[in-house]
Amino acid sequence: MDAIVLLREDHKTVEKLFKRFEKTGDEDLRERREIVDEVIAELTVHAWIEEQVFYPAAREAAPDTTDHVLESVEEHHAVVWMLSELKEMDAADERFKAKMSVLMENVRHHVEEEEKEWFPDVRKAMGRNRLVELGHALEEAKEKAPREPLAVPSATS
Repeated sequence: MDAIVLLREDHKTVEKLFKRFEKTGDEDLRERREIVDEVIAELTVHAWIEEQVFYPAAREAAPDTTDHVLESVEEHHAVVWMLSELKEMDAADERFKAKMSVLMENVRHHVEEEEKEWFPDVRKAMGRNRLVELGHALEEAKEKAPREPLAVPSATS
């Protein structure tokens, strides 16, 4: 699987979790907690592999995407801090749903920019063989990725 396809699959996985969360009612606290825990795991790994593997390769192959990469890292910074807060927050907290809603807005914005604005440029610059090679590297990196949001490099940058 090429790197961009892999990242888009991750995006779809998270979007499905968001839709499940949006369908929950205020009485579904345990289900909300479980969904949020899955979102935290998925987004933590995803952000880490993007920052450690994909973004450096994208910057090298398509230097004109540097501004997109830097903006994405800043978006990750906000997201991983929200993930760390959600991880510690009780699902019954009156701010839990609101924080998750803000997270979803931020992630959806981030995904739209990546997929529409700069993935096409990266695809063009890298070509199929390099993207497949990078896809393998991303799959391997997923195995090593931390599960703690604040372990993502952008958390402290």
